[in-house]
Amino acid sequence: MCRMFGLSTVFVILFAAILPAQPPGRPGTGSAQPFPVKTLPKDDVEKQILEVIAEVGRDQRAGNMIVPEEDGRLLRAWTEAVGAKHVVEIGTSVGYSGLWFSLYLKKTGGKLTTFEIDETRAAQAKKNFEKAGVADIVTIVLGDAHETVKQINEPIDVLFLDADKSGYIDYFEKLSGLVRPGGVVIAHNMIPRMADPRFVKAITTNPDYETVFLHMEGSGVSVSVKKH
Repeated sequence: MCRMFGLSTVFVILFAAILPAQPPGRPGTGSAQPFPVKTLPKDDVEKQILEVIAEVGRDQRAGNMIVPEEDGRLLRAWTEAVGAKHVVEIGTSVGYSGLWFSLYLKKTGGKLTTFEIDETRAAQAKKNFEKAGVADIVTIVLGDAHETVKQINEPIDVLFLDADKSGYIDYFEKLSGLVRPGGVVIAHNMIPRMADPRFVKAITTNPDYETVFLHMEGSGVSVSVKKH
């Protein structure tokens, strides 16, 4: 397996081993964080982004369907592990996960294209990206992503799905051909009661992808690596 996927696969296996399914203290969880984990800023750029991440996670989480903090770390880690230049996100919400992607993209000349159907959330995300100093690398596309994703016509390094669960299969069919070899498709809320069986079948029976499932006692994340 290490020969097939190189450092990315090794990285995610180690990452999955140390990260909890849910953060400590969240009601209704079956696991607790075994080790204290905190993202430390490497420089002033990261410090500014992390400050906004903390603010959004603290003050804007309610009602906005944003990922848990440990899933945000996972997104950033995969983005850096594959050396992503272009991340496509379906489901901006208020920009929380986009900020995690930006921790890497901001310093490498990469970019984030993120799709959101709700105008109010998109407007708040824009403010958060501006406050974090990453608005210059982020393009927010407002509207129904089932239609607007047709605008994408360039290679994708990381594709993140976190919108309507029944729509994952449509997004995958429309965009997976643009995911470069070595790139990843990451889907959120991939637990049995939420995941669309059609999408699960698509990512587990397609010979072009190797799929692993993480955080299955909590939020549920699938990571599908496109093979070379």
